[in-house]
Amino acid sequence: MAIKFLCIVGARPNFMKMAPLLRQLATDSRFLPVVVHTGQHYDDRMSGQFFRDLGMPEPAYSLGVGSGSHAQQTAAIMVALEPIVLAEKPAAVIVVGDVNSTVAAAIVAAKLGVLVIHVEAGLRSFDRSMPEEINRILTDAITNIYLVSEESGRENLLAEGVRPERIKFVGNLMIDSLHHHLARARESGIVQRLGLSPKAYGLVTLHRPANVDHSGALRGILTALSAIASELPLYFPAHPRTHAVLEQNGLCVDGGINVLEPLGYVEFLGLMDSAAVVLTDSGGIQEETTALGVPCLTLRENTERPVTVEQGSNMLAGVTGESILAAWAALKSKPESAGRKPALWDGRTAERCLDVFRDYFLKM
Repeated sequence: MAIKFLCIVGARPNFMKMAPLLRQLATDSRFLPVVVHTGQHYDDRMSGQFFRDLGMPEPAYSLGVGSGSHAQQTAAIMVALEPIVLAEKPAAVIVVGDVNSTVAAAIVAAKLGVLVIHVEAGLRSFDRSMPEEINRILTDAITNIYLVSEESGRENLLAEGVRPERIKFVGNLMIDSLHHHLARARESGIVQRLGLSPKAYGLVTLHRPANVDHSGALRGILTALSAIASELPLYFPAHPRTHAVLEQNGLCVDGGINVLEPLGYVEFLGLMDSAAVVLTDSGGIQEETTALGVPCLTLRENTERPVTVEQGSNMLAGVTGESILAAWAALKSKPESAGRKPALWDGRTAERCLDVFRDYFLKM
């Protein structure tokens, strides 16, 4: 009988990490992945399009939890997921990243005595005001197998008392997806359709509540972006929540900032690959720009992915208008450098994950 894994996805970054793992698991009939989509991202533009772009199978279960406070969303996922775990009796539950779906599924599995495998374990921003940081810490406290994407993850877990043999440095599944889809992204025509020239525009993403849910913080960021847009046109695929905050607070976007509807994964990757700079508060985009060698200004005070700053082309820009413009000036004064690609960010992480599963489950 095949070894069954429940593979939990809930938000867009999860899809990019799970897709290559599902492809790899499909090559070994001894394993049976069962996809559960919690519905944490439920808008078709934010979820369905990514499933299609990434070639992911339709989920076996769609929980449809939708929006709500962190407590409401986490609780709803736990209530909906528990009977599925009981019915499916998986050998393990695989969770990825640091969203509410991650911690909710890990808690359900651990309480039912099911192994928890955490992909992208050990990342730490050391900023507990971030909901994602709480999710990371709690998930790793009850994980059984830790799949680590960078050396800092291993070091953090060891410092927290995790036994070394439970930590597996496999690389970054997000970069597997990037490698798999990059040629198609470059052929998507998104840059041409927008009338752009390569390396003649910047790309913006904003979604973290600390940046977009408070009009004062968002106003300061937009002021800095407007100043940058006077030098370099910016394109901003806006998250639905960001659209709502802009409208509710009467915030105007400067003419040099071109607001777009959310893009699918392939088109967004094509736009990012040709950008002169990316300004973002996303963790995953810090990784993707590092792999692409595209300069990145991260609109945060900290990062749980320090390797992107140490080896890549990422720079922490802070969240005030002054700090963002100072980082922009520093970036322009730097000699152009693509940085280095971190260890094991080579597009073969899913293969190493499968090797870990074979060693653990087939040799028990």
